[in-house]
Amino acid sequence: MTYHDRLIISTCTALVLIALAAPPAARAAETKGPVTDPIGVVTIPKGAPIQFGGYWVMSGADSALGIDEKRGVELAIKDEGGMLLGHPIKLNVEDDGCNAEGGQTAATKLAADPNAVIVLGPACSSAATPGAPILWKAGVVDVATATTAPSLTAPDRKPEYDGFVRTIYSDIDQGAADAKYVYDVVKARKIVTVHDGSPYAQQLAAVMADNFKKLGGEVLSVEAVSPTEVDMHPVLTRIATEKPDMIYAPVFVAAGAQLLRQEKDTPGLGNVPLIGSSGQMAPDIISAAGQAVVGYRITYPDVSPEAMGAGYPKLVKEYTDTYGEPPISGYHANAYDAAVLAMKAIEQVAKTDASGATYIGRKALRDAVLTIKFDGVSGPIACDSHGECAKFKPAVYEFTNADPSTFKIGVNPKKVWPQSSSASAQ
Repeated sequence: MTYHDRLIISTCTALVLIALAAPPAARAAETKGPVTDPIGVVTIPKGAPIQFGGYWVMSGADSALGIDEKRGVELAIKDEGGMLLGHPIKLNVEDDGCNAEGGQTAATKLAADPNAVIVLGPACSSAATPGAPILWKAGVVDVATATTAPSLTAPDRKPEYDGFVRTIYSDIDQGAADAKYVYDVVKARKIVTVHDGSPYAQQLAAVMADNFKKLGGEVLSVEAVSPTEVDMHPVLTRIATEKPDMIYAPVFVAAGAQLLRQEKDTPGLGNVPLIGSSGQMAPDIISAAGQAVVGYRITYPDVSPEAMGAGYPKLVKEYTDTYGEPPISGYHANAYDAAVLAMKAIEQVAKTDASGATYIGRKALRDAVLTIKFDGVSGPIACDSHGECAKFKPAVYEFTNADPSTFKIGVNPKKVWPQSSSASAQ
């Protein structure tokens, strides 16, 4: 079976899962204690924990993404004192593997818990695409922490995504910014895009290509590779015959490293820049690519101190003190803000009776999430009616050292665009 055959089957499976995971069915409103809600009420007895679910990629080549975001959530809960409305907060985490099958499995497990109040994550759009509808069918709000596929918060998204919001930008914005950088700064006029079939990579590559063409550039071809493909020489050799000025490959770590290593020895591509994107911001890209990583650039949100919220430097210090290392990826702040958003929404709608039991209406919680605004550590958080709660601030980072122990965002890789007052310090 070819990769494209597998991709078609995987896509069809995901569509079937989404169709099955319809939004909460119309039903009589439920009343528990002092709360009545159209789709259900969670009851938390006195002294029992408020259950937060979480699903991220916790193993494999992309695990830095998920571990980093889980830590951001843990720090937000710690800063709240580990308590909310007199109840301890319990975080239950599932590993989604950064793929559709894992997202389906993780979301199904979390949705099966009747005590789950809200779910945070995932890191990958591949997991959120089947996962979010499963959660919303159970009436559980999903606050994503690094899923950027435009379809997830598009104005025409299906009702099964009504419970999905995210404290991360849409690749509608990153794709436009990436195209501008490639056209105006790199001065490329003819490019090839490469994706791995994931919603994140495929949609970002498509948005970037559309914007690049609007600027006057030419997209010679759109190539697809498997996320786990080892031999990239056939696709790279084909690309070389097209003589592009640049290759744009917003894939994840494993495929990105293989492309980077093998491009160097592909005739005709020795001087053609390869540019990656957000899914590769992790020390694992250095380990996997080796010396080939030096000089490699990836487009990414600007996480320099001046671009983040006022509380970001404090978060970085707390992160480093708590985990014994600086942030291992770039979305801990978005995850921290997702947890804060969840806690603020719960505080807004929960009611406690004389016995000390707390009641939370599920639809009321979703509605509250969409209305809350605050200055987060990642920047302003304010959701629109489709669940988009954050804005994109563009940047480009360049790797300067092939030693994985030197990974530190702002140092290796260092920010090279746009220039800022902190650039010299980085």
